[in-house]
This record gives sequence, C-alpha cells and structure tokens, in this order.
Amino acid sequence: MKNNMRVLRAIKNITQAELSELIQVSRQTINTIESGKYVPSTVLALKMAKVFNVPVEEIFELEPED
Repeated sequence: MKNNMRVLRAIKNITQAELSELIQVSRQTINTIESGKYVPSTVLALKMAKVFNVPVEEIFELEPED
C-alpha cells in the first residue's frame, strides 16, 4: 500500500511527532506507516484523514496486484 503522508505532512507543516500527538500514537508508528512497513487500522486511517482534511483515499492507495 502506498501513502502520501510525507507530502501531506509537509503541506500542513507538521512533524511526525506532532501528527502522532494529534492521532494519539507513537512517532515510531507514524514512521513505520510512512515507510510502508505498517498498514494502519481503519480507525487510525480515518483519524489521519480528519487531521489532513482529505478523504482516506487521498492518503492511502492500494498497489496493483501481480
């Protein structure tokens, strides 16, 4: 799964730590999501969408299956 979290954070001018505080997870969680090592729960994805004020589909994109 691809994500645009780094871009959206840059647009909103917030750090990983600030985002983690807003959605009540650790900064390490934000880091692993951004690097594609962890796929967030639906609840977490919805919280991110609320912070960035965009639909979840603007943050996360399914990669085509082989």
